[in-house]
Amino acid sequence: MNRKFWVKKIVGFIILALAATALLSFVVMSLWNNILAVVLHISIITFWQALGILVLSKILFGGFRGRWGGRGGHWRKEWQEKWQEKMQHMTPEEREKIKQEWRNRCRVWGKSENDPMAGAE
Repeated sequence: MNRKFWVKKIVGFIILALAATALLSFVVMSLWNNILAVVLHISIITFWQALGILVLSKILFGGFRGRWGGRGGHWRKEWQEKWQEKMQHMTPEEREKIKQEWRNRCRVWGKSENDPMAGAE
């Protein structure tokens, strides 16, 4: 019985996910065809092209935040807890060494060797 319950739940989730994806694709297609095609005089798109735009936007911009925790969610919390536990078992000298190492890594990131402000901190 427990297995039947989970199979039904998984199948229901898959159907719901497909329906939501189809609905979002239809919304993207409708908005594109009714607004952009008229205002910018560009060609209309098909349902499959709208689905492609939706997937591309997900890849490029990381949209659809919410259920997966957005900006790290529970993965970020697990990572923080892991590091807090690790730091608690270190001596004060080891903790300071790690902190300084990360400060140096972050300070150097994005700065070129010719940048006069690179060593000014």
